[in-house]
Amino acid sequence: MEVALVLLVVALALGFDYTNGFHDASNAVATSVSTRALTPRVAVVMAAVMNFVGALLGTSVAETIATSIVTLDLREGSHANAALVVVLAALVGAIGWNLLTWWRGLPSSSSHALIGGLVGAGLAGSFVVQWGEVLDKVVIPMVLSPVIGFTLAFALMIGVLWRFRNARPGPTTRGFRLAQTVSAAAMALGHGLQDAQKTMGVIFLALLSAGWVRADDAIPLWVKLLAALAISLGTWSGGWRIMRTLGRRLIDLDPPRGFVAESVSAFVLYVMAMGLHAPVSTTQTITSAIMGVGATRRLSAVRWGVAGNIGVAWLLTIPAAALVSAGSYAVLAAVLL
Repeated sequence: MEVALVLLVVALALGFDYTNGFHDASNAVATSVSTRALTPRVAVVMAAVMNFVGALLGTSVAETIATSIVTLDLREGSHANAALVVVLAALVGAIGWNLLTWWRGLPSSSSHALIGGLVGAGLAGSFVVQWGEVLDKVVIPMVLSPVIGFTLAFALMIGVLWRFRNARPGPTTRGFRLAQTVSAAAMALGHGLQDAQKTMGVIFLALLSAGWVRADDAIPLWVKLLAALAISLGTWSGGWRIMRTLGRRLIDLDPPRGFVAESVSAFVLYVMAMGLHAPVSTTQTITSAIMGVGATRRLSAVRWGVAGNIGVAWLLTIPAAALVSAGSYAVLAAVLL
């Protein structure tokens, strides 16, 4: 039973990774596509490649997911299986929320869906949730990253507008379209660095729960490669519904604003992953940066009604995924334990 549960968790984790890829493909490419810096297909292929590369650049976020959200004690027999069912139920909740928000075209956070799933399933299985770590490494970065993204994007856009205030519009626009190729690639690299590692962390957590690895072991290479491949394939398949929301419905972007939004978002993702080891939301980061550059025109340039719908999805993600995962744990435990 234990081997079957581990294999099921790995398969479902890779499925989550795939949905993360097509759900969040828009994070990296929506601005470049909407400003016509890149064609949709070229943008998505580039994002898929950079997602794969980014996924292999580190493991700090994966280690946070594996060891800092819920404690799954290593014991024999049914308890070990219960720990694996917690991970399985967490993935069911996260995938369910991903599919619902993708269908509605809302750029919610796959990261927070997964974390909410782990918390909900962990509580349902009577395991210990590390609330202090959740506060420090999830809740505080969740609040800070969009605030930082909005503020930095607004400030940098003001600087760009001042620097190029007397430049000819045609050459300036063409230059920023070219620059967006680099900024979109950087954003995709940051997405792989953040989001693929979360799947690595879940798989490692399952291996840890089964006693197949120790907490101080390095994440196996096969886990890294499978997670990188799954998110890249998902990204390649595209996330066109959400791309329309970020690239067109939230604000009408031009190449300078697209470049600034992508650059700021990539910077925030790198700092949070490499410096703080925090699993932040790429969706929240890019969305807040887009609102920041849009606000430099005038506050009314941002479609706040759409932004409000996105905000509601953000607030609901962790509790909704937790509830679905808790219910999933009850059902799966009745069947499998």
